[in-house]
Amino acid sequence: MSAARPLTSLRIIAVTAALPLLLTACGYGSEAKKEDDKANVAATDGKKLSASEVRIGYFPNLTHATALVGIQEGLIEKELNGTKIKPQTFNAGPSEIEALNGGSLDIGFIGPSPSINGYVKSKGSNLRIISGSASGGVKLVVNPDKIKTLDDLKGKKIATPQKGNTQDVAFLNWISEKGWKVDPESGKGEVSVVRTDNKVTPDAFKQGSIDGAWVPEPTASKLVSDGGSVLLDETALWPDKKFVITNIIVSQKFLKEHPDVVEAVLRGTVKTNQWIHSNQDKARASANAALKALNGKELEAAVIDPAWPSIQITDDPLASTLKTQSEWAVKAKLIEQPDLAGIYDLTLLNKVLKAAGKPEVSDAGLGVK
Repeated sequence: MSAARPLTSLRIIAVTAALPLLLTACGYGSEAKKEDDKANVAATDGKKLSASEVRIGYFPNLTHATALVGIQEGLIEKELNGTKIKPQTFNAGPSEIEALNGGSLDIGFIGPSPSINGYVKSKGSNLRIISGSASGGVKLVVNPDKIKTLDDLKGKKIATPQKGNTQDVAFLNWISEKGWKVDPESGKGEVSVVRTDNKVTPDAFKQGSIDGAWVPEPTASKLVSDGGSVLLDETALWPDKKFVITNIIVSQKFLKEHPDVVEAVLRGTVKTNQWIHSNQDKARASANAALKALNGKELEAAVIDPAWPSIQITDDPLASTLKTQSEWAVKAKLIEQPDLAGIYDLTLLNKVLKAAGKPEVSDAGLGVK
């Protein structure tokens, strides 16, 4: 694999303007909620595939734009030839993994850390990563009155979404590369890592109970709209300025029994991603309309306008960066050394990409044999 360069070898780039799932990467919360019956859509023409429905999970979050736009615009539905989409939204990676492992979800959009945890906990038996979805979209936003340089973080309180989540692991690794000591379990140390639900983080920031946050979009841009400053864009820390923030995963049972449905969903996501790239303004509006339907309100222009372009929509799962993130989690002693062999099955994705005239993508040696 082509691991990320050690962070100490990079001169950290301070970013002063506007990206990560999961999370927001990912917002965190409690239970999944099923969409109303109007969202359970099916194509009216064409023959059903091998399953009458496919249950697709995702977060009401910009880093899950492929799902938001693909379902909102009917681009995934169009490929299913009569098979119904049954959407479910989640606010936390663990609850989505639980649904997948429990058999109430077939396909999900999710961040790399929950993907790793779910795969390892099931001993490689319950999920596969079948595609990428998004890269980037993570920033360090701080109170400019308290923190003016990266060195000023020492002694400050910085929020991450959840212990062991994708942003938490990245921040802990960055702290370690700075030479500062922090207990990964409690978050206490020379920097206080405060695990805070992304929905609560803006209020905590305004009240002064945290001095900044290492968070995904749109939380990062919300903090900026509340007076924060972007001190670092995590994209600057990665080779090629890319790292996985959202994957598409599937139940191994569903993949084995309904490969035609999985392939159809991937055709839909690839076409959705192409549509997003070709129609940025319409896609941003579509994602915001989906968020309004799911959350009861849309994002303000001051939030979505800077957040949207900092998230890179991609079919590539950027597998080498997932492996690097798992190594960081091991280094922080948040997980044992995982065996990730077989976590990817990109066979159907590469088939779809080839048919679309697009280059195939790599599993970084972690594909199913």
